Amino acid sequence: MLLLLFLCSLFENRSNSIRNYTNQTMLICSPLEQFAIVPLIPIWIGNLYLSFTNSSFFMLLAISLALLFFHMVTVNGGHIVPNAWQSVVEMIYEFVLNLVNEQISGNSTKQRFFPIIFVIFTFLLFCNCIGMIPYSFTVTSHFIVTFALSLSIFIGITIVGFQTHGLHFFSFLLPQGVPLPLAPFLVLLELISYCFRALSLGIRLFANMMAGHSLVKILSGFAWTMLSMGGIMYIASLAPFLIVFALTGLELGVAVLQAYVFTILLCIYLNDAINLH
Repeated sequence: MLLLLFLCSLFENRSNSIRNYTNQTMLICSPLEQFAIVPLIPIWIGNLYLSFTNSSFFMLLAISLALLFFHMVTVNGGHIVPNAWQSVVEMIYEFVLNLVNEQISGNSTKQRFFPIIFVIFTFLLFCNCIGMIPYSFTVTSHFIVTFALSLSIFIGITIVGFQTHGLHFFSFLLPQGVPLPLAPFLVLLELISYCFRALSLGIRLFANMMAGHSLVKILSGFAWTMLSMGGIMYIASLAPFLIVFALTGLELGVAVLQAYVFTILLCIYLNDAINLH
């Protein structure tokens, strides 16, 4: 009886050890590990915990690299015959400028908002591209970052609408020619739709970046596992590696595309606030 209890206890301890090891292994190899927020410099202000995290570091890095890049290219006024780096800067500038001219009506007002739109596009572009570097951190894969950005933009656009039209801005919630009995329902529907712009703008960016990086991580781990097994699996692992390379290129395109989608939706929302219907 004592021997049986001893064996049961030994088996239970062994099972717990295996379970703990498995959980630790799954935690280490989890595709979501790359999105973990790690405090770098703990900062306490009373009971308020404001630590400098890896997310803060990579946001600061993205801003610093963007400023350094544009400064190095334009420090001497540029060249008459642009080099490769100056061509990239001019291409980004003309791309955002054409986007603003196409999506926002009214020549007298849209140029006022070009600098902030250009800064937002450049910030998102650098954050997304830095996240493609191995062992880096993708800032835009966290909803709190994208939602804070989209919410601040939404509040700013709403303020612009009230500054431009005053209380007449509320007519945005009621399309022209609507029958009076349907007006309360349409106003409520348009109000919910308008408020959800702040939410959808952040979710779209966060979901695409997180899903793409997770997929690349999962396929990379699968290919590495097959490669470690040796034998015929070594040859079979070439297919997942090729898929990973293709997905990496696709994800790089998605990183640029999501910065473009965020910016063009910003221009559309701003045009609605300026020109109403």
